[in-house]
Amino acid sequence: MFRKIHLQLLSLLMLSIFTISCNTGNNKGIVNESEYEKPIKVACVGNSITFGYGIEHRDSLCYPAQLQRMLGDNWKVRNFGISARTLLSKGDLPYINEPIYQQALAFQPDVVLIKLGTNDTKPHNWKHKADFKNDYRKLIKSFQQLESAPEVVLLKAVPAFPERWGISDSTIRLELNPMIEALSNELNLHYIDLYSPFANKANLFPDKIHPNAEGAEIMATIIFEKLTGKEQHVQ
Repeated sequence: MFRKIHLQLLSLLMLSIFTISCNTGNNKGIVNESEYEKPIKVACVGNSITFGYGIEHRDSLCYPAQLQRMLGDNWKVRNFGISARTLLSKGDLPYINEPIYQQALAFQPDVVLIKLGTNDTKPHNWKHKADFKNDYRKLIKSFQQLESAPEVVLLKAVPAFPERWGISDSTIRLELNPMIEALSNELNLHYIDLYSPFANKANLFPDKIHPNAEGAEIMATIIFEKLTGKEQHVQ
């Protein structure tokens, strides 16, 4: 009888250790803060959604600004978003042609969050979709070759509800985002899914394309949790 109870207790102990181990592993973030000098510099590269278009007081309520508050003083987040820009070099307004791109490189970031592609889905841009992955590789490499050798993280595009200005949700869901995920797998990079969490939240996108301040907060929260492995509660 004693031996049976002893074995049961031992099994429970082992199960507890296993559970703790699994939970600890699940909480591991993309960035290990202990490996970096402080502050850890984060470059938010993107289009109008990163810029914070349509958000009142965007300087303090765009997703990079809200991410900065969540991360705290040991991090330095900079917004390098600019409206209407494409990742495609043959797009109507390529990001790589802008001074802000050079500013992002000069920042020598430790982490780069890239959220480009939404404007690329416009029909006059998406006709060049065969170049999308190769242009993305070049952009990624331009950051990886920096002296700071940053961790590059790809962000999937948020949904459209369902389309505007030629931006189509079906193109984002069925073509753009699968390309981004495939590229992250090919290059062994992390990606963060910003599409699924917003799939049924059209109310957070007043103009059908750009998230409002609450939507930007959700974006920042998702990115914070993926980067740090910590839980952040949206107020």
